[in-house]
Amino acid sequence: MKKNLLFIILSFISIPLFSQKALKSTFTIISYNVENLFDTIDNPDFIDEEFTPGSDKKWNSEKYYKKLDDLGAVLSSQNKKELPEIIGLMEVENRAVLEDLVATKSLKDGNYAIIHEEGKDARGIDVALLYRKDELSSVKFESIPILFPFDSSTTTRDILHVWGKTEDGQNMHFFVNHWSSRIGGNKETEPKRMYAAVSLRRQLDLLYSKENDPRIVIMGDFNDEPTNRSLMSILMAGNKYKNIETGDLYNLFYDKHNVLNEGSYNYRNNWNMLDQIIVSYNLINQKDRYSCNYDSGKIIKEDFMIFINEQGQEVPNRTYGGPNYYGGISDHFPVTVVFEK
Repeated sequence: MKKNLLFIILSFISIPLFSQKALKSTFTIISYNVENLFDTIDNPDFIDEEFTPGSDKKWNSEKYYKKLDDLGAVLSSQNKKELPEIIGLMEVENRAVLEDLVATKSLKDGNYAIIHEEGKDARGIDVALLYRKDELSSVKFESIPILFPFDSSTTTRDILHVWGKTEDGQNMHFFVNHWSSRIGGNKETEPKRMYAAVSLRRQLDLLYSKENDPRIVIMGDFNDEPTNRSLMSILMAGNKYKNIETGDLYNLFYDKHNVLNEGSYNYRNNWNMLDQIIVSYNLINQKDRYSCNYDSGKIIKEDFMIFINEQGQEVPNRTYGGPNYYGGISDHFPVTVVFEK
């Protein structure tokens, strides 16, 4: 009788524990422009000489490994119990720096797989995606080139498309972007970002024609803001004040830019929301599957990442300003979203 009573009590206790675990299941995504994550070796195929020991920057192994450790600390800072499932990165030089990054003390337990392809950017900086092997399976990827018909001599970063099955057995698609910068003038360089949006929109339309109701996450440094034409008119990433319907995209950082005047990048004391995460409608306010709400997008701003400028603003503590070494982590704040189910 006592054994049966003990069994009943233990069974009763175990039910809430399993239910509670299921309710707390999360899936974290971080997108981060890591500001020139170069190794110290000169690659003759790219313009990377400034990140060598003999350059004005005096980039060396000590600075390189400090930056890696700092980046690992940022990426592991959001959940003390679990590392992020997906990390999208911009401005990485090659696979070797990614292998060094995932081997850092903060990230080594994540057992991350690396998705990276050498691109054609003149400086040799690429996009990449890291994923935890225990959280994403049947993974495939492709690179989507961005071509400028008005300037065939200019090359830029490809868009990286990665997809695989999450633990619920459903596909999720990730698009990692680093669109052309505004160097040379915002208006003058806008056509390049417009064509990047066209390339991505074309790929999305193709995906919709092949897969029923795909779950999509678009992330990166767009060098445009949520209200710019590339994102609003061409990519058609909207905001919560319109009716979100089947096939729609929602920009999790639209309100942070347009309403709260926040940003991920500070240029001449003005905030720009260049780093964003955009999700398909079927990842918002869903039941019994991974989803987020309209306000789930977050800018990561830990104390150790921040520099107080002369205006008293808390800005990203960057690694370099010209040839001057500041010893910071990046000139961008990363952005993140946590899906729950």
